[in-house]
Amino acid sequence: MTKEVFERGLGIRKAVLGAEYVEKSLGAADDFNRDFQNLVTEYCWGAGWGRTALSLRDKSLLNLVMLGTLGRNAEFKLHLKGALTNGCSREEIKDTLIQLSIYAGIPAGVEAFRLAREVFAEVEAAGKADAAKS
Repeated sequence: MTKEVFERGLGIRKAVLGAEYVEKSLGAADDFNRDFQNLVTEYCWGAGWGRTALSLRDKSLLNLVMLGTLGRNAEFKLHLKGALTNGCSREEIKDTLIQLSIYAGIPAGVEAFRLAREVFAEVEAAGKADAAKS
């Protein structure tokens, strides 16, 4: 891979997950996991998310299904916020989670819907806090 792919990945990662989150993750990297953080940025975000046949919105919905199926709850919540950033509506997310439930099983769907409600509540609370600051 190249520095160009890393930089493309860094830009996409910040756009989807938020610059503050990404800078915190990279800033917290130490000698043990720094190479991993660089790999995630370059490979996942640059080489994967940097492809153009699917939109970022489409990739977000796919990630929700995969992460929900695998039970990767922290990553699911992170990527659900990213899906909202990428323009996914609650209705689209709901239909995506119904598809997950049908093909990955009801228990995976139950958990995904529970996590989605938590994220929606967090986003709403943050929005109200931001509005109060204005």
